Amino acid sequence: MKKKILALLLLACLCLSLAACAKTEAPAAEAPTQTQPAETSAAPAQTEEAPAEEAPAAEEAPALSGKVTVYMPSPAGLADKLAALFTEKTGVEVEQFQGTTGEILARLEAEQANPVADVVILASWSDGLSMKADGQLESYTPANADKVNEGWIDEDSMLFGSSASAVGVIYNTTVVSELNADWAELADAQYKDLIAIPDPEKSGACKDFLAGFVTGTADGEAILQSWADNGLTVPGANKAALEAVTTGEKGILIAGVDYNAYSSMAKGEPLNIYYPASGTVVNPRPAMILKTAPNMENAKAFIDFLFSDEAQQLVADAYLLPGRSDIQCENRTNLSDIPQLPTDWTKMMEVASDTAAKLNSLCQ
Repeated sequence: MKKKILALLLLACLCLSLAACAKTEAPAAEAPTQTQPAETSAAPAQTEEAPAEEAPAAEEAPALSGKVTVYMPSPAGLADKLAALFTEKTGVEVEQFQGTTGEILARLEAEQANPVADVVILASWSDGLSMKADGQLESYTPANADKVNEGWIDEDSMLFGSSASAVGVIYNTTVVSELNADWAELADAQYKDLIAIPDPEKSGACKDFLAGFVTGTADGEAILQSWADNGLTVPGANKAALEAVTTGEKGILIAGVDYNAYSSMAKGEPLNIYYPASGTVVNPRPAMILKTAPNMENAKAFIDFLFSDEAQQLVADAYLLPGRSDIQCENRTNLSDIPQLPTDWTKMMEVASDTAAKLNSLCQ
């Protein structure tokens, strides 16, 4: 009996040993999971391809945020549309100050100790050159620079002519039925006390015209004197001067800003405009980034935006000349059809302010 019991115990031990061996061999059955590095060894081939696919994303400009402060001249409707479209496209809020070139320059001077503006747009190229000479501007190469009209970006890439105006002779057709007189002929007795001009110390476009007129014609200063002798008056800046002609208080506006005339004519006002045959001054309106811009990246993005297809079309719709040569106007005379005086902007910058002051003194 004892032998049987002993035999059974030995058999039980043998079974337990076999079971234990089976358990210790189980990991060997799972050994293929340890060979998975062979699969992961293929992973580097996949990770090597991934950067190539993601490379374009790495080159994208960082998302913009915050605000940009822009000082802009009229027309107010255009400024508002540009601001709204830029915000829609970038999410960046546009804080604006709108005024004449003179008002914008005065505000910049008052804020010198605590700069606020990022981008400044003026209606006077010569004033932009003065800001550049004073070291106030940041150099930048905007998008679509290769499409900009020749000469509308300065050689140091600090002034960007995203739009332009030209000055012409605007007349009230109920006062003067037809008119095609050249500049000097407006001193004729038949036009005595009918002629007006915008205040060149408030209108950047008029100031640049006078500077171009006296430097680009042999007898420019004498003609200014002859206008004064013929009853030339200065009703105010561009809008006030045009209003004086629209109402019939005056019949002829010398050096009237053309986009205001086209806009008024479209509304049915009794006005017409022409460019004297001897030529006028086409004035690119410089957009500039201030060196002190608190929001520099947003400022650069705004300059890029000004030369976009959409922004340039808004410019054309506002009766201004677009800065890009591939954008044409359908509602006004295009750049190629405007006779131009020879312009030397360096000389014009030197005489612009003095000539404007002199004209005002002649008309007092």
